[in-house]
Amino acid sequence: MVEVVQMSLKEADRYAVIQQVVERTMGQSDAALWLGISVRQVKRLARAVRLDGAQGVVSRRWGVASNRRISSAVQERFVGLVREHYADFGPTLACEYLAAQHGYTGSRETLRGWMMDAGLWKARRSRARRIHSPRERRSRLGELVQIDGSPHAWFEERAGKCCLIAFIDDATGALLQACFYPVESTNAYLHSLQRYVAVHGRPLALYSDRHSIFTKHDPEDPTPTQFERAVGELNIESILAYSPQAKGRVERAFQTLQDRLVKALRMARINTIETANAWLPTYLIKHNARFVRLAADSANAHRAFDGDARDLARVCAHHYARVLSKTLTCQFKGRMLVILTKPNQPRYGLRGQAVKIIEHLDGELELLWGIEALPFKTFERHQHLSATRVADDKMINARVDEVLTKEAARLRKLKEQVASHNASTKSPQTKGMGIVALRAHRAPAPAADN
Repeated sequence: MVEVVQMSLKEADRYAVIQQVVERTMGQSDAALWLGISVRQVKRLARAVRLDGAQGVVSRRWGVASNRRISSAVQERFVGLVREHYADFGPTLACEYLAAQHGYTGSRETLRGWMMDAGLWKARRSRARRIHSPRERRSRLGELVQIDGSPHAWFEERAGKCCLIAFIDDATGALLQACFYPVESTNAYLHSLQRYVAVHGRPLALYSDRHSIFTKHDPEDPTPTQFERAVGELNIESILAYSPQAKGRVERAFQTLQDRLVKALRMARINTIETANAWLPTYLIKHNARFVRLAADSANAHRAFDGDARDLARVCAHHYARVLSKTLTCQFKGRMLVILTKPNQPRYGLRGQAVKIIEHLDGELELLWGIEALPFKTFERHQHLSATRVADDKMINARVDEVLTKEAARLRKLKEQVASHNASTKSPQTKGMGIVALRAHRAPAPAADN
C-alpha cells in the first residue's frame, strides 16, 4: 500500500535533498548550502527521514490552530457589528470604522475573510481593464487643479439628488474644495471658484471637461462663458479635456466619494445640503489624511488674489454689456435700470456709453462705467423668459423634477379639497360632485383628427 504524505512544495524540495544525504549521494555541507540551512539542521532532518520517512520533513503544525488565532467570540462580535452597522461597507472601509469606533485591532484581510465567511462580502473577480497610458503628476501643489461635478443620490433615499462640485489637486490628489449644490450650474461653479480662491489662492491652471459651462462650442461666437471670463480675469489658464479618462484624478475621486462619502453622511445622519456643507470640511481633513500623496516639489504654486472679498465676488459674478440710452437707461432681464443723477450734474456724457451690469450670485446688481459704480433705480417691466424657460442639459432634470413636485402638490391639494367636500356632504344627490370636480381639473383629451 502506497503511503500518501501531504506536504508543501518547499517541504517536497527539502525531502528530495535530504533523501540524497541519506543515500550518501550528497554531502551534508552541500545539502546545507543548497537548502540555505545549517549542517546541524541537515543532520536533524536526515535523522528524522531515516526514522519516519517523508513524514520527517513535514511540519507538525499542519492542521493545528495557531497560538495567535483570534478567538471565535471576538470574531462573532465584530462580524455582528459589521452586519448591524456596516452591512454594505467594503472590508477596507468597515475596518477603518471598526478600528475608530469599536476598538478593532486586526488586519483588513482578516476582516475580509470573516465577511466572506459570513456572506457579507463576495470576492471581486479580476477583469481585463482598458489600459490608458499614465500621465505623470505635476510636481507642485496648485500647478494643475482638476474640477468637475457629480450629480448623485448623496443622501440616498433621505433626500433628493444633488451635485457635489470638487476641486482636486493633480500633484497630491488632495481634495482642496468640495461643496454640495442643488444642480450643476454656472452659479455653482462660480461660487465654488470664489470659495477656492479665497482659501487657497489662484492655481496656475484648471482642468475641466468641455461642457458649455466651461467653453462655447459655436466657433462664430468669440465671447467667453461666464466661468471662462472669471477664470481669465483671475489669470488662471483653462485647459479642456477631450475624454473623461484624461481627467482621471477627479473621476476616480468621485468613485471613492460615492462609496465613502455617502456612507459617512448616513452615519452622521445628515439629510440636507446646508448641514452637509457645514460638516464637509471636517470630512475633507480625514479624506485627505487617508489618500493624499506628497508632491515631488514641496513649493506651493498658488498665487494670492490681489484684492478684497468684494473684488473677488465681483469677478465671480455674471457680467453683461449694455449701452445707455439718451435717457440714461438700459434694459436687463425684463427690468429697466435708470441712472440716478444729481440736479446740478445731469451727466449727459454718459449717453451712448458702454456699461457693465454685474449680477452677483446672491442676486445683487451693480452698474459699472469703467471702474466707477453708477447709482441706479430698477423698474420691473415684464417677465424675462430666459430666466425661467431656458435650461442646459445639466439643469433640465432639476427643472423637470421641480415641475413634477409642483404638479404632485397641486393634485394632493385638489384631492384634499375633494375629500373635505365629500366628508361635509351628506346628501346622496351631491355625493358624486367631488368626483366631477376632480375630473374637471384633469387635462382635456386630445381632439380627434378629421
